[in-house]
Amino acid sequence: MFASLREDVRTVFERDPAAKSTLEVVITYPGLHALWFYRVAHRLYLGRHFVMARAISQFARFLTGIEIHPGARIGRRLFIDHGTGVVIGETTEVGDDVTLYQGVTLGGTGKEHGKRHPTIGDRVMISCGARVLGAITIGDDCKIGAGAVVVKSVPANCTVVGVPGRIVRVSGQPVHREVDLQHGDLPDPIAEAVLQLTAQIDRLEARIAFLEGREQDDINIDTSV
Repeated sequence: MFASLREDVRTVFERDPAAKSTLEVVITYPGLHALWFYRVAHRLYLGRHFVMARAISQFARFLTGIEIHPGARIGRRLFIDHGTGVVIGETTEVGDDVTLYQGVTLGGTGKEHGKRHPTIGDRVMISCGARVLGAITIGDDCKIGAGAVVVKSVPANCTVVGVPGRIVRVSGQPVHREVDLQHGDLPDPIAEAVLQLTAQIDRLEARIAFLEGREQDDINIDTSV
């Protein structure tokens, strides 16, 4: 148990440059507190003590602003940065070395029974405000951009942005196993589309100016004649 606690604290230092001391991390990081409460609640849930498990998870939600259903299955070294508004549903499965930012929802899409929440692979980064919904799978080493809404499965090594989520980058090269947190460098397909439209408008305006110039030249020739 103590080895697991030390690993959790070490994970914070590895992924958050703002962490200054072990005491600070243990006392002030809500993502860490939510994870520890979850582990207690999950053991109770597996023992079919459902009411007590939910009571603990709701108490953790009150303290941290993070709701992790005790039925969820979470791997090692999960890091929840800031964490306010994070929701992880009952049948969610989260792999190792996953990073979640504030406002992330790993939720369902309806009232169906059985598996109804996503499965998240290893080393996945999900940016703030993203929604991953339904019994879908997010492959290893994927990045989900801020505010994206993902409702379809995503293969490994992909970058997904937008509403609905679209794959905008696929790497055929091996991905380093180190957790990649450069979510500020994700592409913006809307901005790219606007730039393409602007370029097309510039070309059309140049064409119109050229044609108007020719018409004016023709008028001048007719007048001179």
